[in-house]
This record gives sequence, structure tokens and C-alpha cells, in this order.
Amino acid sequence: MTARIRTIDLDRFAECLPGLADLLIDAVDSGASIGFWAPLAPADAVLYWREVMQGLVDGNLVLLVAEDAGEVVGSVQLLLSGRQNGHHRAEIRKLMVRNSHRGHGLGRALLSAAHVEASYRGRTLLILDTRTGDAGERLYVSMGYSRAGEIPGFTIEPDGARHGVSFFYHVLP
Repeated sequence: MTARIRTIDLDRFAECLPGLADLLIDAVDSGASIGFWAPLAPADAVLYWREVMQGLVDGNLVLLVAEDAGEVVGSVQLLLSGRQNGHHRAEIRKLMVRNSHRGHGLGRALLSAAHVEASYRGRTLLILDTRTGDAGERLYVSMGYSRAGEIPGFTIEPDGARHGVSFFYHVLP
């Protein structure tokens, strides 16, 4: 597998939209806790990505996409703080890797690319959250993130089960 990671701007967003919608559906249907319940309707996936597009329009969001043989197989977002006292920080959001491409380092590569983008944009403090106990926790710790805390019962499943969310931060050199 040789995925290529690139930053997506507004001009390229439309061509990636179908693949991004499929990626989101794949992530949700395989158990990712990213704000949606399975099964995720294609129309809801497209609607979500159109909301992401607004961040591109506003200039406060960076979208990175991994592609393999022309197929979108991963993505991550970098939300840039627009606050006067926060121009040094950004939030890592919705790191997703297609189920068929997991276990090959693509999540790590996407996160590393987000670090490069953050540094390029003068951001030195990164924050993120993930469902407590998910594999993402191991990835973030292995890449130098520190756990800041947990909120129990932060998310709820259709059956009423609740899960905690862990918060992490990382200071870039």
C-alpha cells in the first residue's frame, strides 16, 4: 500500500466529496466514535462534509486526505483557533482510516502530516479527544501526546451505553 497524503483546498474538495462520504460511512460502520451512529446514511455523510467545507471557506480548517490508487482511504482535520489568545493552537479532528487500510501506519502518517501543517501555520499546541480505551489512545501516546483527562459518559450509543472521552495535548517543537 502506498497512500499519498495531500491538503485539500476548495478547488479539489468537490472531486473528493464522494470518497470522503464513503470514508466516513466506513469509519462509522466499523465502530469509530466520531459523532454518528451506524448505519450512517449517505446523505448524512455528504451533509457532514459540506459542513467541513464551510471551515475551508472560512479559512479556519485544514483538510488532509490520504489516497491510494485514486481512492480516499483516510483523512484528518486541523481546526485552527481564531481566538486572539489562541493563534498558537489547533485541534486535531476526525482522524479516519478506511477499515481495509488500517494497521499499515496510515493513521500515524496522517497525524504526522497534520503536525507539519500545524507547524507551517505557526501552531505549536495541538489538542484532541478520543473515546477512552480506543486504539487511538495508543497512537497518540506513541506520538508524544500527553493525556490531560477524561470525561466519563461523554458519548451515548443507541442502546443507551455511555463511553468516556479522553483529552490529549501535544506541544510541537
